[in-house]
Amino acid sequence: MSDPQPLTSVPDDAILLPPSIRTVSVERGAQWLGAGWRVFLAAPGVWLGITVVLLLATALISTVPMLGQFAIAFLMPVVAAGLLAGCRAIEQKMELRFDHLFFGFKQNTGNLVIIGVLSLLGHLAIGLVVFAIAGGAALSGIMSGAVLGAGPGALLAVSGMLFALLLGTVLLLPLAMALWFAPALVMFDNLAPVAALKASFVGCLKNTLPFLIYGLVGLILLVLALLPALLGLLVFIPVLIGSIYASYSDIYRPAPSSATVVV
Repeated sequence: MSDPQPLTSVPDDAILLPPSIRTVSVERGAQWLGAGWRVFLAAPGVWLGITVVLLLATALISTVPMLGQFAIAFLMPVVAAGLLAGCRAIEQKMELRFDHLFFGFKQNTGNLVIIGVLSLLGHLAIGLVVFAIAGGAALSGIMSGAVLGAGPGALLAVSGMLFALLLGTVLLLPLAMALWFAPALVMFDNLAPVAALKASFVGCLKNTLPFLIYGLVGLILLVLALLPALLGLLVFIPVLIGSIYASYSDIYRPAPSSATVVV
């Protein structure tokens, strides 16, 4: 079989607009994960091979001090886009290939890397905010402890650090919403990075209830996947990728029907 071909051909002067964004019913959240499971069953051997290589490569790259973490952040949207292209191949009754893992390096690579850069910058900014508040709380606790005693000082420090962690969690949520569909929107809709982030955020925001169900069920599945010596991740990761593609199809495709979700 020939190598995967570019998904779309877009003129250089084309004005690319975000796709229409739908609000879907709440039960779709669980159905996305069911669709992801069917994506895995469509080519389990290939998915397992892809996942093993992906996990090993991530572990190897992460051993490089500092640069490894930066490289993972830059490349993860590229890899994710390629795997999503593999999901589309399955939906179109085509063969999932191992080289779908690298398909993001053949199309829209620059914009996908920019998504990774923006993701890294967002996480760093949130980390700095959390560190500043937590550090300030610790310093205030030490100073208060010298005046009011160790008990009140420690309470002030702990409460301040807990607030910092809570704030960090709150700030991470909109960042995750902006990043969730961004690789798919860049790959399939040829959106510029900032436009993809905006469309992803709006898509998640308009579907808060389905994503709440999706997140709760997905968290349970993740816990189960971690129990057997992390081996469940070999299945959970392909299911997650398939569920992201299913939810993207459900929310962003024009005039979709129930057949839109991968089967």
